[in-house]
Formats: sequence, structure tokens, C-alpha cells
Amino acid sequence: MLNVPLDATSLALLRRAQRDPDLVLLEGMHALKHAVRFGAHVEVVASPEPDELARLLARVAPDLTLPVTPGAVEPGVWRALTGGRVLPSPCLAVARRPEVDVTAMLARPARLLVLEDPRHLGNTGAVVRVAAAAGLAGVVVVGELDPWHPTVVRSAAGLHFAVDVVHLLDLAALDALMAGSSRPLVALDPEGEAIDRADVPVDAIVALGTERHGLSDALRARAVLRVAIPMQDGVSSLNLATAAAVLAYRP
Repeated sequence: MLNVPLDATSLALLRRAQRDPDLVLLEGMHALKHAVRFGAHVEVVASPEPDELARLLARVAPDLTLPVTPGAVEPGVWRALTGGRVLPSPCLAVARRPEVDVTAMLARPARLLVLEDPRHLGNTGAVVRVAAAAGLAGVVVVGELDPWHPTVVRSAAGLHFAVDVVHLLDLAALDALMAGSSRPLVALDPEGEAIDRADVPVDAIVALGTERHGLSDALRARAVLRVAIPMQDGVSSLNLATAAAVLAYRP
């Protein structure tokens, strides 16, 4: 591959992507791979080692053709773009954030996950990855954490483009989203009925809280069913993504 220097316009877009809500910053080859595979509108690809990036893509995604030619960046510029962090592979890219058709999302015949006030970027990304793998209707994140943060997208391996991901600031916004839906709300609650005995509808909206505090009383009160994941005595909690996987694949 001929190393073509990244042009000034593309460099500016890379810098803007870190603060522009219309853009998604993709960190690493896997995030780029899945974004392209699931139809993302990718505008910029940059690397300090375009040849190495091409070899990686040829090995793990030989079916893939990038929509734009990766631009080469100097080491100093790369350090500035990454904040000195070491990425899992030498790649940064920018894509347009997709618009979610909430009506279509709610109409899909699969469970929908709601994460109330998640705290960990990596765990949130792992939940998106589970939802994409299981073919769920979507993931709704309620609270301050932005599910499109670059770390969340990287942790999800770019699978935000394979499943609908919605960000709501509070429970009032969640109530408004659910108002037009007949889906039942199911809460994951340690005091609930054991999930292996509970009848969890296949179209349920399933709400999960943080590992430490669980769901708020306000959200638990909205649920028509509370379910618990049985655990051995002494085990206090499961990783958020692990709990999401149990609920996603529960028949």
C-alpha cells in the first residue's frame, strides 16, 4: 500500500470526532471492521502504519473493502490524537453516528436491554457486544454515561452499528420511550424470582442496574416482573455484561 499522508481536512475531522455528537471515533481495527461490515458511513481512516493495518485487515477480514484509503500520520501527531495511549491496533477512524428509528426498534421481536446509570465504559461496551451477538432489539442507556464514548465503542468492537443504541438522560425520557409500546418491563433484582423459574417474555424490556447498587427503587417500581440470577452463596454480583448475556439468551 502506498502511504498517503492524512490531509488537513481529515485530521481536523478526527480531532472534532472526540466532541461532536454527530460523529463516532473508532479506535482500533476491530471497531473499524465491524463498523464497515454493518454499514457505517466511515469518512476517515488514519494510521501511523497503514501497511500494518492493511495486513491486519487482510488476515482477520479478507472480505472487507475500506470505503476510504487510510491516511498516514506522523508519530507525534498519532500520540496527540491518542493522548499517548497504546491502542490494540494502529487505527483511528471517524464514522457518522447512525440515527435510531425508535418505533422500528420497539417493533422488533426480541428483548430490549435498559442499563440504568452504568458507570464502567468497558462493561457498557461489552453489553452492546452481547446485544449485537444475540440479535436483541437494542440497548438503551439511561444516565450520564455516553454509550457512544470511544472507549465504549472500542469495548463493543464497533458493534454499535449492528444493534440500535440509544442514550436517555433520565427515567422521564425512558417513560416517554416506553409510552408507545406494550412491551413488559422486567427488572433484574436480587430479591426477584429465580430466572430459571420465571417466565420472561421474549419481547420484554429488561432493566439492569450497576453491579454495586443495582436498580433504583423508581425503576424497580415500574417493573411488572422482577427476576434474579441464582448465584452461589458468598458471590455478591456478576459483571454487567455477564448478567446481560444471561438475560439475552434466556429462552
